[in-house]
Amino acid sequence: MKVISEKEKQYITVGNKKLELGFTTGSCAAAAAKGAAQLLLAGKAPESVDLLTPEGILLKLRPEFCRLTEDGAAVCGIKKHAGDDPDITDGMTVAVKLVPRGGSKADAGIRLTAGDGVGTVTLPGLEQPVGAPAINKVPRQMIRAAVREAFEEAGIGREEISLTAEISVPGGTEIAQKTFNPKLGIVGGISILGTSGIVKPMSRKALKDTISLELDVKAAAGTDPLILCPGNYGTAFLKAEYGIDPEGAVRYGNYFGYVLDEAAAKGFKNILIVSHIGKLIKVAGGIMNTHSRAADCRMEIMAAHALLAGADAAQARKILSCVTTDAALELLEEYGMTEAVMRSLAEKIREVITARAGADSRIAAVAFARDRVLFKTDSIV
Repeated sequence: MKVISEKEKQYITVGNKKLELGFTTGSCAAAAAKGAAQLLLAGKAPESVDLLTPEGILLKLRPEFCRLTEDGAAVCGIKKHAGDDPDITDGMTVAVKLVPRGGSKADAGIRLTAGDGVGTVTLPGLEQPVGAPAINKVPRQMIRAAVREAFEEAGIGREEISLTAEISVPGGTEIAQKTFNPKLGIVGGISILGTSGIVKPMSRKALKDTISLELDVKAAAGTDPLILCPGNYGTAFLKAEYGIDPEGAVRYGNYFGYVLDEAAAKGFKNILIVSHIGKLIKVAGGIMNTHSRAADCRMEIMAAHALLAGADAAQARKILSCVTTDAALELLEEYGMTEAVMRSLAEKIREVITARAGADSRIAAVAFARDRVLFKTDSIV
């Protein structure tokens, strides 16, 4: 098992570079929660906290602090380490304060709240509902699992756990102003993120080199069809919807145009692209680098295709005011236009992809959202 600690760092080789792995704010929060729970149960602060990440890598993290408070709570802080990734949250401390709650067993459980520096969701369409702390699904699961593990190790069942976990990131409010959180409707701080628990550093050139190398390997193996996904969301959907091993997919990040060019140059004839609509919709506008810093006209494209499908000006303005494609999809459902707009987008994406990759390649693009297929431009699987 791979281990990341102060003494046992882990690396990946990207292109010809050796880059250090880091860990996410979600992992920091989970480890801090476990450390606080261990302090509550044993009355002694742990020197190190073990946390098994969804990636399968064991973290051994030393708390920055771990202490009891005057009100009978325990608070523990873990410093974020991004490895060689240029992450804006690198070096920040994620703290969790565990506060025991009284009450009946019916009130048992672990409630999550946002403390200083952790944002709150204020607009619909994000992963968490309006009013909830900006703590994503996987970190929530990790935090609760880490606390339960500490209690189980002490011989206490989960039905006896009744705690409030307040997650805070000192300085997070200021740092959040340098992110896209305010635009997305997350106010007051940063988000607690991560699907794998591990940060894998990728420079632009290194990522492109990796993509090209993976395509070489697939070509040599005679892979058909070639499967492309932006990242973890796409590969997870690929497995859930089609039962395809996600390890067989090439992850291209935001370099949509680059991976198509490389795939065409290396002779792939059948290509399947599986992507969340939030990424793929940009291709309908001819955008080949889908990073939000390069271009973010998702709502403009959605509104334009809604107008083509018969939406009026007022409906288009409402779509333009959305901050996520999921929120825009809710409006399309309300207008009864989902099918027509998705069909229009599929046709445009097919046109753009064909123009980019050439008519010699047969390419199918699948767009999904909320665990369902929205459209296919063609059928390969």
